[in-house]
Amino acid sequence: MMDNLLPAGWLIYDHYLFAIFALVGTLWAIWAIFRVTHRQQWWPILDRWTGIVGPFINVISVLFGLTIAFIADDTWTTRDRAVTTVYREADSLRSLAALAQVTPLQLRMPLCQAIGDYAQGSAREWRYLKRRSHDPAVRRQADLLVIMIASPAMSSAVSTPVQNLMLQEIKEIRNQRDLRISLSQTHVNPVKWLSMAFLGFLTLCSLAVVHLERSRAALLSMILFGLAAAPTAAVILIQSNPFRQPIAVKPKPIALVRCESLNE
Repeated sequence: MMDNLLPAGWLIYDHYLFAIFALVGTLWAIWAIFRVTHRQQWWPILDRWTGIVGPFINVISVLFGLTIAFIADDTWTTRDRAVTTVYREADSLRSLAALAQVTPLQLRMPLCQAIGDYAQGSAREWRYLKRRSHDPAVRRQADLLVIMIASPAMSSAVSTPVQNLMLQEIKEIRNQRDLRISLSQTHVNPVKWLSMAFLGFLTLCSLAVVHLERSRAALLSMILFGLAAAPTAAVILIQSNPFRQPIAVKPKPIALVRCESLNE
Protein backbone atom coordinates (compact mmCIF):
# COMPACT_ATOMS: atom_id res chain seq x y z
CA MET A 1 0.00 0.00 0.00
CA MET A 2 1.48 3.32 -1.05
CA ASP A 3 2.12 6.05 1.51
CA ASN A 4 0.16 8.54 -0.59
CA LEU A 5 -2.96 6.46 0.03
CA LEU A 6 -2.69 7.11 3.75
CA PRO A 7 -5.23 9.53 5.25
CA ALA A 8 -4.16 13.11 5.81
CA GLY A 9 -1.16 13.44 8.12
CA TRP A 10 -2.79 16.12 10.27
CA LEU A 11 -5.02 13.40 11.74
CA ILE A 12 -1.99 12.24 13.74
CA TYR A 13 -1.93 15.51 15.65
CA ASP A 14 -5.60 16.47 15.97
CA HIS A 15 -5.70 15.24 19.59
CA TYR A 16 -2.99 17.81 20.42
CA LEU A 17 -5.12 20.50 18.78
CA PHE A 18 -8.09 19.53 20.95
CA ALA A 19 -5.85 19.60 24.04
CA ILE A 20 -4.63 23.11 23.16
CA PHE A 21 -8.21 24.18 22.59
CA ALA A 22 -9.14 22.90 26.07
CA LEU A 23 -6.32 24.89 27.66
CA VAL A 24 -6.96 28.08 25.72
CA GLY A 25 -10.72 27.75 26.11
CA THR A 26 -10.40 27.48 29.88
CA LEU A 27 -8.20 30.57 30.07
CA TRP A 28 -10.62 32.50 27.87
CA ALA A 29 -13.60 31.42 30.00
CA ILE A 30 -11.86 32.60 33.19
CA TRP A 31 -11.04 35.96 31.61
CA ALA A 32 -14.54 36.43 30.16
CA ILE A 33 -16.39 35.50 33.34
CA PHE A 34 -14.18 37.70 35.47
CA ARG A 35 -14.62 40.63 33.10
CA VAL A 36 -18.40 40.28 33.04
CA THR A 37 -18.90 39.79 36.78
CA HIS A 38 -16.56 42.57 37.87
CA ARG A 39 -17.31 45.38 35.44
CA GLN A 40 -18.63 48.43 37.24
CA GLN A 41 -21.64 48.88 34.95
CA TRP A 42 -22.86 45.38 35.88
CA TRP A 43 -22.65 45.87 39.65
CA PRO A 44 -26.22 47.17 40.13
CA ILE A 45 -27.58 44.04 38.45
CA LEU A 46 -25.18 41.55 40.00
CA ASP A 47 -25.64 43.05 43.46
CA ARG A 48 -29.14 41.55 43.50
CA TRP A 49 -27.64 38.05 43.26
CA THR A 50 -25.13 38.24 46.09
CA GLY A 51 -25.48 35.90 49.03
CA ILE A 52 -25.02 32.52 47.37
CA VAL A 53 -23.17 30.33 49.88
CA GLY A 54 -19.94 28.51 49.11
CA PRO A 55 -21.25 24.89 49.45
CA PHE A 56 -23.44 25.53 46.40
CA ILE A 57 -20.32 25.07 44.27
CA ASN A 58 -20.08 21.43 45.37
CA VAL A 59 -23.21 20.46 43.46
CA ILE A 60 -21.87 21.43 40.05
CA SER A 61 -18.22 20.64 40.72
CA VAL A 62 -19.08 17.07 41.73
CA LEU A 63 -21.01 16.59 38.50
CA PHE A 64 -18.02 17.99 36.59
CA GLY A 65 -15.62 15.69 38.43
CA LEU A 66 -17.75 12.62 37.75
CA THR A 67 -18.06 13.47 34.06
CA ILE A 68 -14.33 13.91 33.53
CA ALA A 69 -13.65 10.76 35.57
CA PHE A 70 -15.96 8.72 33.33
CA ILE A 71 -14.28 10.13 30.20
CA ALA A 72 -10.83 9.33 31.61
CA ASP A 73 -11.93 5.80 32.48
CA ASP A 74 -13.21 5.25 28.92
CA THR A 75 -9.91 6.50 27.48
CA TRP A 76 -7.66 4.37 29.64
CA THR A 77 -9.91 1.31 29.33
CA THR A 78 -9.63 1.65 25.55
CA ARG A 79 -5.84 1.58 25.78
CA ASP A 80 -5.91 -1.47 28.05
CA ARG A 81 -8.16 -3.24 25.55
CA ALA A 82 -5.79 -2.31 22.73
CA VAL A 83 -2.84 -3.82 24.59
CA THR A 84 -4.80 -7.01 25.27
CA THR A 85 -5.87 -7.20 21.63
CA VAL A 86 -2.29 -6.96 20.35
CA TYR A 87 -1.08 -9.72 22.66
CA ARG A 88 -4.01 -11.98 21.78
CA GLU A 89 -3.38 -11.51 18.08
CA ALA A 90 0.31 -12.29 18.58
CA ASP A 91 -0.52 -15.36 20.70
CA SER A 92 -2.85 -16.72 18.02
CA LEU A 93 -0.17 -16.14 15.39
CA ARG A 94 2.37 -18.07 17.48
CA SER A 95 -0.12 -20.91 17.95
CA LEU A 96 -0.75 -21.02 14.20
CA ALA A 97 3.00 -21.05 13.56
CA ALA A 98 3.37 -24.00 15.97
CA LEU A 99 0.55 -25.91 14.33
CA ALA A 100 2.14 -25.32 10.94
CA GLN A 101 5.02 -27.58 12.02
CA VAL A 102 2.77 -30.69 11.87
CA THR A 103 1.98 -30.13 8.19
CA PRO A 104 3.96 -31.75 5.35
CA LEU A 105 6.95 -29.83 4.07
CA GLN A 106 5.31 -28.86 0.77
CA LEU A 107 2.48 -27.17 2.71
CA ARG A 108 4.55 -26.01 5.66
CA MET A 109 6.87 -23.73 3.72
CA PRO A 110 4.21 -21.60 1.99
CA LEU A 111 2.12 -21.57 5.16
CA CYS A 112 5.03 -20.30 7.25
CA GLN A 113 5.77 -17.71 4.58
CA ALA A 114 2.14 -16.53 4.70
CA ILE A 115 2.18 -16.34 8.51
CA GLY A 116 5.40 -14.30 8.45
CA ASP A 117 4.03 -11.99 5.76
CA TYR A 118 0.90 -11.38 7.82
CA ALA A 119 2.91 -10.67 10.99
CA GLN A 120 5.15 -8.16 9.26
CA GLY A 121 2.28 -6.57 7.35
CA SER A 122 0.23 -6.30 10.52
CA ALA A 123 3.12 -4.59 12.32
CA ARG A 124 3.51 -2.10 9.46
CA GLU A 125 -0.21 -1.35 9.70
CA TRP A 126 0.49 0.77 12.79
CA ARG A 127 1.22 3.79 10.59
CA TYR A 128 -2.39 3.48 9.40
CA LEU A 129 -3.83 2.89 12.87
CA LYS A 130 -2.45 6.16 14.20
CA ARG A 131 -4.39 7.88 11.42
CA ARG A 132 -7.55 5.95 12.34
CA SER A 133 -7.33 3.86 9.17
CA HIS A 134 -6.19 0.38 8.08
CA ASP A 135 -4.23 -1.35 5.33
CA PRO A 136 -6.38 -3.52 3.01
CA ALA A 137 -3.29 -5.57 2.12
CA VAL A 138 -3.26 -7.05 5.64
CA ARG A 139 -6.86 -8.18 5.19
CA ARG A 140 -5.88 -9.95 1.97
CA GLN A 141 -2.99 -11.66 3.76
CA ALA A 142 -5.40 -12.92 6.43
CA ASP A 143 -7.78 -14.15 3.72
CA LEU A 144 -4.90 -16.02 2.09
CA LEU A 145 -4.22 -17.82 5.38
CA VAL A 146 -7.86 -18.89 5.58
CA ILE A 147 -7.75 -20.21 2.00
CA MET A 148 -4.55 -22.16 2.63
CA ILE A 149 -5.77 -23.70 5.88
CA ALA A 150 -9.24 -24.59 4.54
CA SER A 151 -7.91 -26.04 1.27
CA PRO A 152 -8.51 -29.70 0.32
CA ALA A 153 -4.74 -30.22 0.32
CA MET A 154 -4.59 -29.22 3.98
CA SER A 155 -7.62 -31.41 4.79
CA SER A 156 -5.88 -34.46 3.40
CA ALA A 157 -2.51 -33.62 4.98
CA VAL A 158 -3.53 -33.09 8.63
CA SER A 159 -6.18 -34.47 10.93
CA THR A 160 -9.57 -32.80 11.21
CA PRO A 161 -8.96 -31.62 14.83
CA VAL A 162 -5.68 -29.97 13.81
CA GLN A 163 -7.27 -28.25 10.83
CA ASN A 164 -10.19 -27.05 12.96
CA LEU A 165 -7.79 -25.69 15.55
CA MET A 166 -5.86 -23.83 12.85
CA LEU A 167 -9.09 -22.36 11.53
CA GLN A 168 -10.03 -21.24 15.05
CA GLU A 169 -6.67 -19.51 15.45
CA ILE A 170 -6.92 -17.61 12.15
CA LYS A 171 -10.48 -16.64 13.05
CA GLU A 172 -9.18 -15.25 16.35
CA ILE A 173 -6.42 -13.39 14.51
CA ARG A 174 -8.95 -11.75 12.20
CA ASN A 175 -11.26 -10.87 15.10
CA GLN A 176 -8.46 -9.27 17.11
CA ARG A 177 -7.29 -7.28 14.10
CA ASP A 178 -10.81 -5.99 13.52
CA LEU A 179 -11.00 -5.03 17.18
CA ARG A 180 -7.74 -3.08 17.17
CA ILE A 181 -8.85 -1.26 14.03
CA SER A 182 -12.09 -0.27 15.73
CA LEU A 183 -10.17 0.85 18.83
CA SER A 184 -7.85 2.95 16.66
CA GLN A 185 -10.89 4.76 15.28
CA THR A 186 -11.97 5.76 18.77
CA HIS A 187 -12.16 9.51 18.65
CA VAL A 188 -13.19 12.46 20.77
CA ASN A 189 -16.88 12.05 21.57
CA PRO A 190 -18.35 15.54 21.07
CA VAL A 191 -21.37 14.92 23.31
CA LYS A 192 -19.25 13.78 26.26
CA TRP A 193 -16.72 16.58 25.91
CA LEU A 194 -19.33 19.30 25.37
CA SER A 195 -21.12 18.11 28.51
CA MET A 196 -17.86 18.23 30.44
CA ALA A 197 -17.02 21.69 29.05
CA PHE A 198 -20.49 22.99 29.93
CA LEU A 199 -20.22 21.72 33.51
CA GLY A 200 -16.74 23.22 33.78
CA PHE A 201 -18.06 26.56 32.57
CA LEU A 202 -20.89 26.42 35.12
CA THR A 203 -18.37 25.66 37.86
CA LEU A 204 -16.36 28.75 36.90
CA CYS A 205 -19.57 30.81 36.93
CA SER A 206 -20.41 29.42 40.38
CA LEU A 207 -17.01 30.42 41.72
CA ALA A 208 -17.44 33.92 40.34
CA VAL A 209 -20.96 34.29 41.76
CA VAL A 210 -19.96 33.09 45.23
CA HIS A 211 -17.16 35.68 45.29
CA LEU A 212 -18.97 38.58 43.68
CA GLU A 213 -17.95 40.94 46.47
CA ARG A 214 -14.29 39.86 46.47
CA SER A 215 -12.76 40.15 43.01
CA ARG A 216 -9.32 38.82 43.92
CA ALA A 217 -10.79 35.78 45.64
CA ALA A 218 -12.99 35.15 42.61
CA LEU A 219 -10.06 35.35 40.20
CA LEU A 220 -7.83 33.17 42.34
CA SER A 221 -10.49 30.49 42.82
CA MET A 222 -11.22 30.36 39.07
CA ILE A 223 -7.51 30.16 38.23
CA LEU A 224 -7.00 27.30 40.71
CA PHE A 225 -9.95 25.42 39.25
CA GLY A 226 -8.65 26.03 35.72
CA LEU A 227 -5.19 24.76 36.68
CA ALA A 228 -6.78 21.55 37.93
CA ALA A 229 -9.36 21.00 35.18
CA ALA A 230 -7.69 22.15 31.95
CA PRO A 231 -4.44 20.11 32.17
CA THR A 232 -6.43 17.04 33.23
CA ALA A 233 -8.67 17.38 30.19
CA ALA A 234 -5.64 17.94 27.95
CA VAL A 235 -3.92 14.78 29.25
CA ILE A 236 -7.05 12.73 28.52
CA LEU A 237 -7.44 14.25 25.06
CA ILE A 238 -3.91 13.43 23.90
CA GLN A 239 -4.58 9.79 24.79
CA SER A 240 -7.73 9.53 22.68
CA ASN A 241 -6.15 7.06 20.21
CA PRO A 242 -4.24 4.18 21.88
CA PHE A 243 -2.06 3.77 18.79
CA ARG A 244 -0.71 7.33 18.80
CA GLN A 245 1.96 8.98 20.90
CA PRO A 246 2.68 9.73 23.67
CA ILE A 247 1.47 6.36 25.01
CA ALA A 248 1.09 4.43 21.77
CA VAL A 249 0.57 0.67 21.97
CA LYS A 250 3.48 -1.01 20.20
CA PRO A 251 3.29 -3.74 17.50
CA LYS A 252 6.37 -5.53 18.86
CA PRO A 253 4.56 -8.70 20.07
CA ILE A 254 3.18 -9.25 16.55
CA ALA A 255 6.38 -8.24 14.75
CA LEU A 256 8.41 -10.81 16.76
CA VAL A 257 6.27 -13.76 15.63
CA ARG A 258 8.31 -16.19 13.54
CA CYS A 259 7.30 -19.33 11.68
CA GLU A 260 10.41 -21.26 10.72
CA SER A 261 9.93 -24.45 8.78
CA LEU A 262 11.64 -27.14 10.85
CA ASN A 263 13.19 -30.37 9.59
CA GLU A 264 13.62 -29.07 6.08
